[in-house]
Order: sequence, then C-alpha cells, then structure tokens
Amino acid sequence: MRFATILLLAASVLAQTGAPGSKSAAPPFDKAAFESTIRYWDLLIPAVDVKIADPVPAKSLPGFFVVVVHLSYNGNSKDEEYYLSPDSQTVIPGAPGSVPAFNLKGNLFQLNLDKIHTENAPGFGPANAPVTIVEFGDLECPSCKAEAPVLRSILPMFYPDKVRVVFKDFPLESVHPWARAASDAARCVYRQDHDKFWKVYDWFYETQDQITPENLNDKVLEWAGKNDIDTAQFGRCITTKAADPEVAQNIAEARALIVTGTPTLFINGRKTSGVEWDTLQHIIQIELDRVKEQESAKAH
Repeated sequence: MRFATILLLAASVLAQTGAPGSKSAAPPFDKAAFESTIRYWDLLIPAVDVKIADPVPAKSLPGFFVVVVHLSYNGNSKDEEYYLSPDSQTVIPGAPGSVPAFNLKGNLFQLNLDKIHTENAPGFGPANAPVTIVEFGDLECPSCKAEAPVLRSILPMFYPDKVRVVFKDFPLESVHPWARAASDAARCVYRQDHDKFWKVYDWFYETQDQITPENLNDKVLEWAGKNDIDTAQFGRCITTKAADPEVAQNIAEARALIVTGTPTLFINGRKTSGVEWDTLQHIIQIELDRVKEQESAKAH
C-alpha cells in the first residue's frame, strides 16, 4: 500500500472516531485476540510463530499506534507493521498491496463485500451457504478454463451444502477478442434460463480452442438450438447486445475491486487469484472454522 493511501485512510478514521490528533496512552489491546486476527488475515499455518509487540505511538500517523508483528518459521523471520486506531477498532496493514483497512469487530474483508453485488448473478450452491466464492472470470481465458473444473466439479463434491459459487464477468478485451461477446451471449442464456447459464459456461470452456470472433455467434446459436433455448429470442438478444449493460456493470465492479486478471476469486470477501485445489480447500476450511467460532461466540 502506498504511504499516501495510509495517510488518507488514517485521516478518515480519525474523523469518523472523533479522535484527537495525538495520544500518548496506548489503547486497550488484547494480544491473543489480535494474534488470532492476524493469523486469519494472513492465512498463517499453526507452525508459524507469532509474537505481538505492545502498541506504541506511530510517529508517522499522529493519533494512531503501531503494532509490530514478528513472524518466524523454519529459520526465517520477518516483521510486519499494523496501524491501530485510538479506539482499537480499525487496523491499517502497512504491507504493500494490502486491503486498506479492516475493523476488528466485524468482517475483515467488509470493504470488498460492500462492492460486490450478487443480485441477478449466476450462482450455484445453497443461498445460505456459510462460504460464498465470487469468481470474476473471462470465458476466453485459459486460466479460467483450468479453474472451472475445480469450481464446477470438485468443489460441489466436497462441500455440497457449505459453499456457493457466483460468477461475475470480467472479459479481458485487450487480449481476448471474443471474450466480451461470449459474456453477452452467456448473459442472454441466463435471461432465458438461470440453470442453463452453467451449461453454456461449461460449453465455452470445453470448446474454447474452436471459437473465433467470426464464428462465435453461429456456434453459440447452434448450442442454443440443442439445449432448448428459444433461438429467435436468443438471437435478438445477441444482435441487440441487450445483456451487455449487465456485463458492463460487472466490469465496473471488478475495476472498483482492483481486479486486474482472471480468474480472481473473492472467498467471503477475501481476494485471491485462481488457486490450486489444495489451497482453495485450505481457505474454505479456515472460513468454515471462523464462521463456527463466531456462531459459538454469539451463543455465549
């Protein structure tokens, strides 16, 4: 994260909390709770040793405190800094590329969740699943094609009632010439039959190497005719680009979330690029465990 961003965010937090420009007394601070938060935030495995220093006034951010977190594992170590607001509520990670801030009392990835809208978006899995994976994908993208079997086949076998998957369009038009047209066509399918969106999603990846900008419409119309789609209505939707505003909205959403490549996944708001099954399973289990902990805490 650029330091200027930290300064702007710190000023915003101070304004919201009404905190004065500087304080000398350290805020209330639970090291054990903070360590648990950092382990979740950084996806640290139990073998990583974590030592939390006492908060000290941050010279660069008046009114804030800096907490140094020392991490060590297998002979290697590093220090990370976290800026703590005067009310001990808001944390600003100092590491480059971090999500700007999180609230210790809420969802650490709420800033992302506030920008993700899943209404009228294709999805499968229970609506009340404890874990939701939002994929920003490109139907012409080879990496998305490689990710698709994990999301479509492996994931439902292991977590049939625990995970919901939602698809959002992010065609990379500068490198994939037919990606946006494919997104438009898939959206036209979704307008007619929500469930069949996933059939055309699978079909695009299965036939990816056979599609060109020139033959896409003919091929997808042929597919529609074989899958009980009203081809006249479907053809009009494609020709008029009736579904393109929905694709454009998804693209704008992706840019607001600083998505730069595909596939990009948001797992309960946690942003990650396409991952191997073992890593995805690890993150899902962490989310399930955290949901269980939060439910247990509410019960008590």
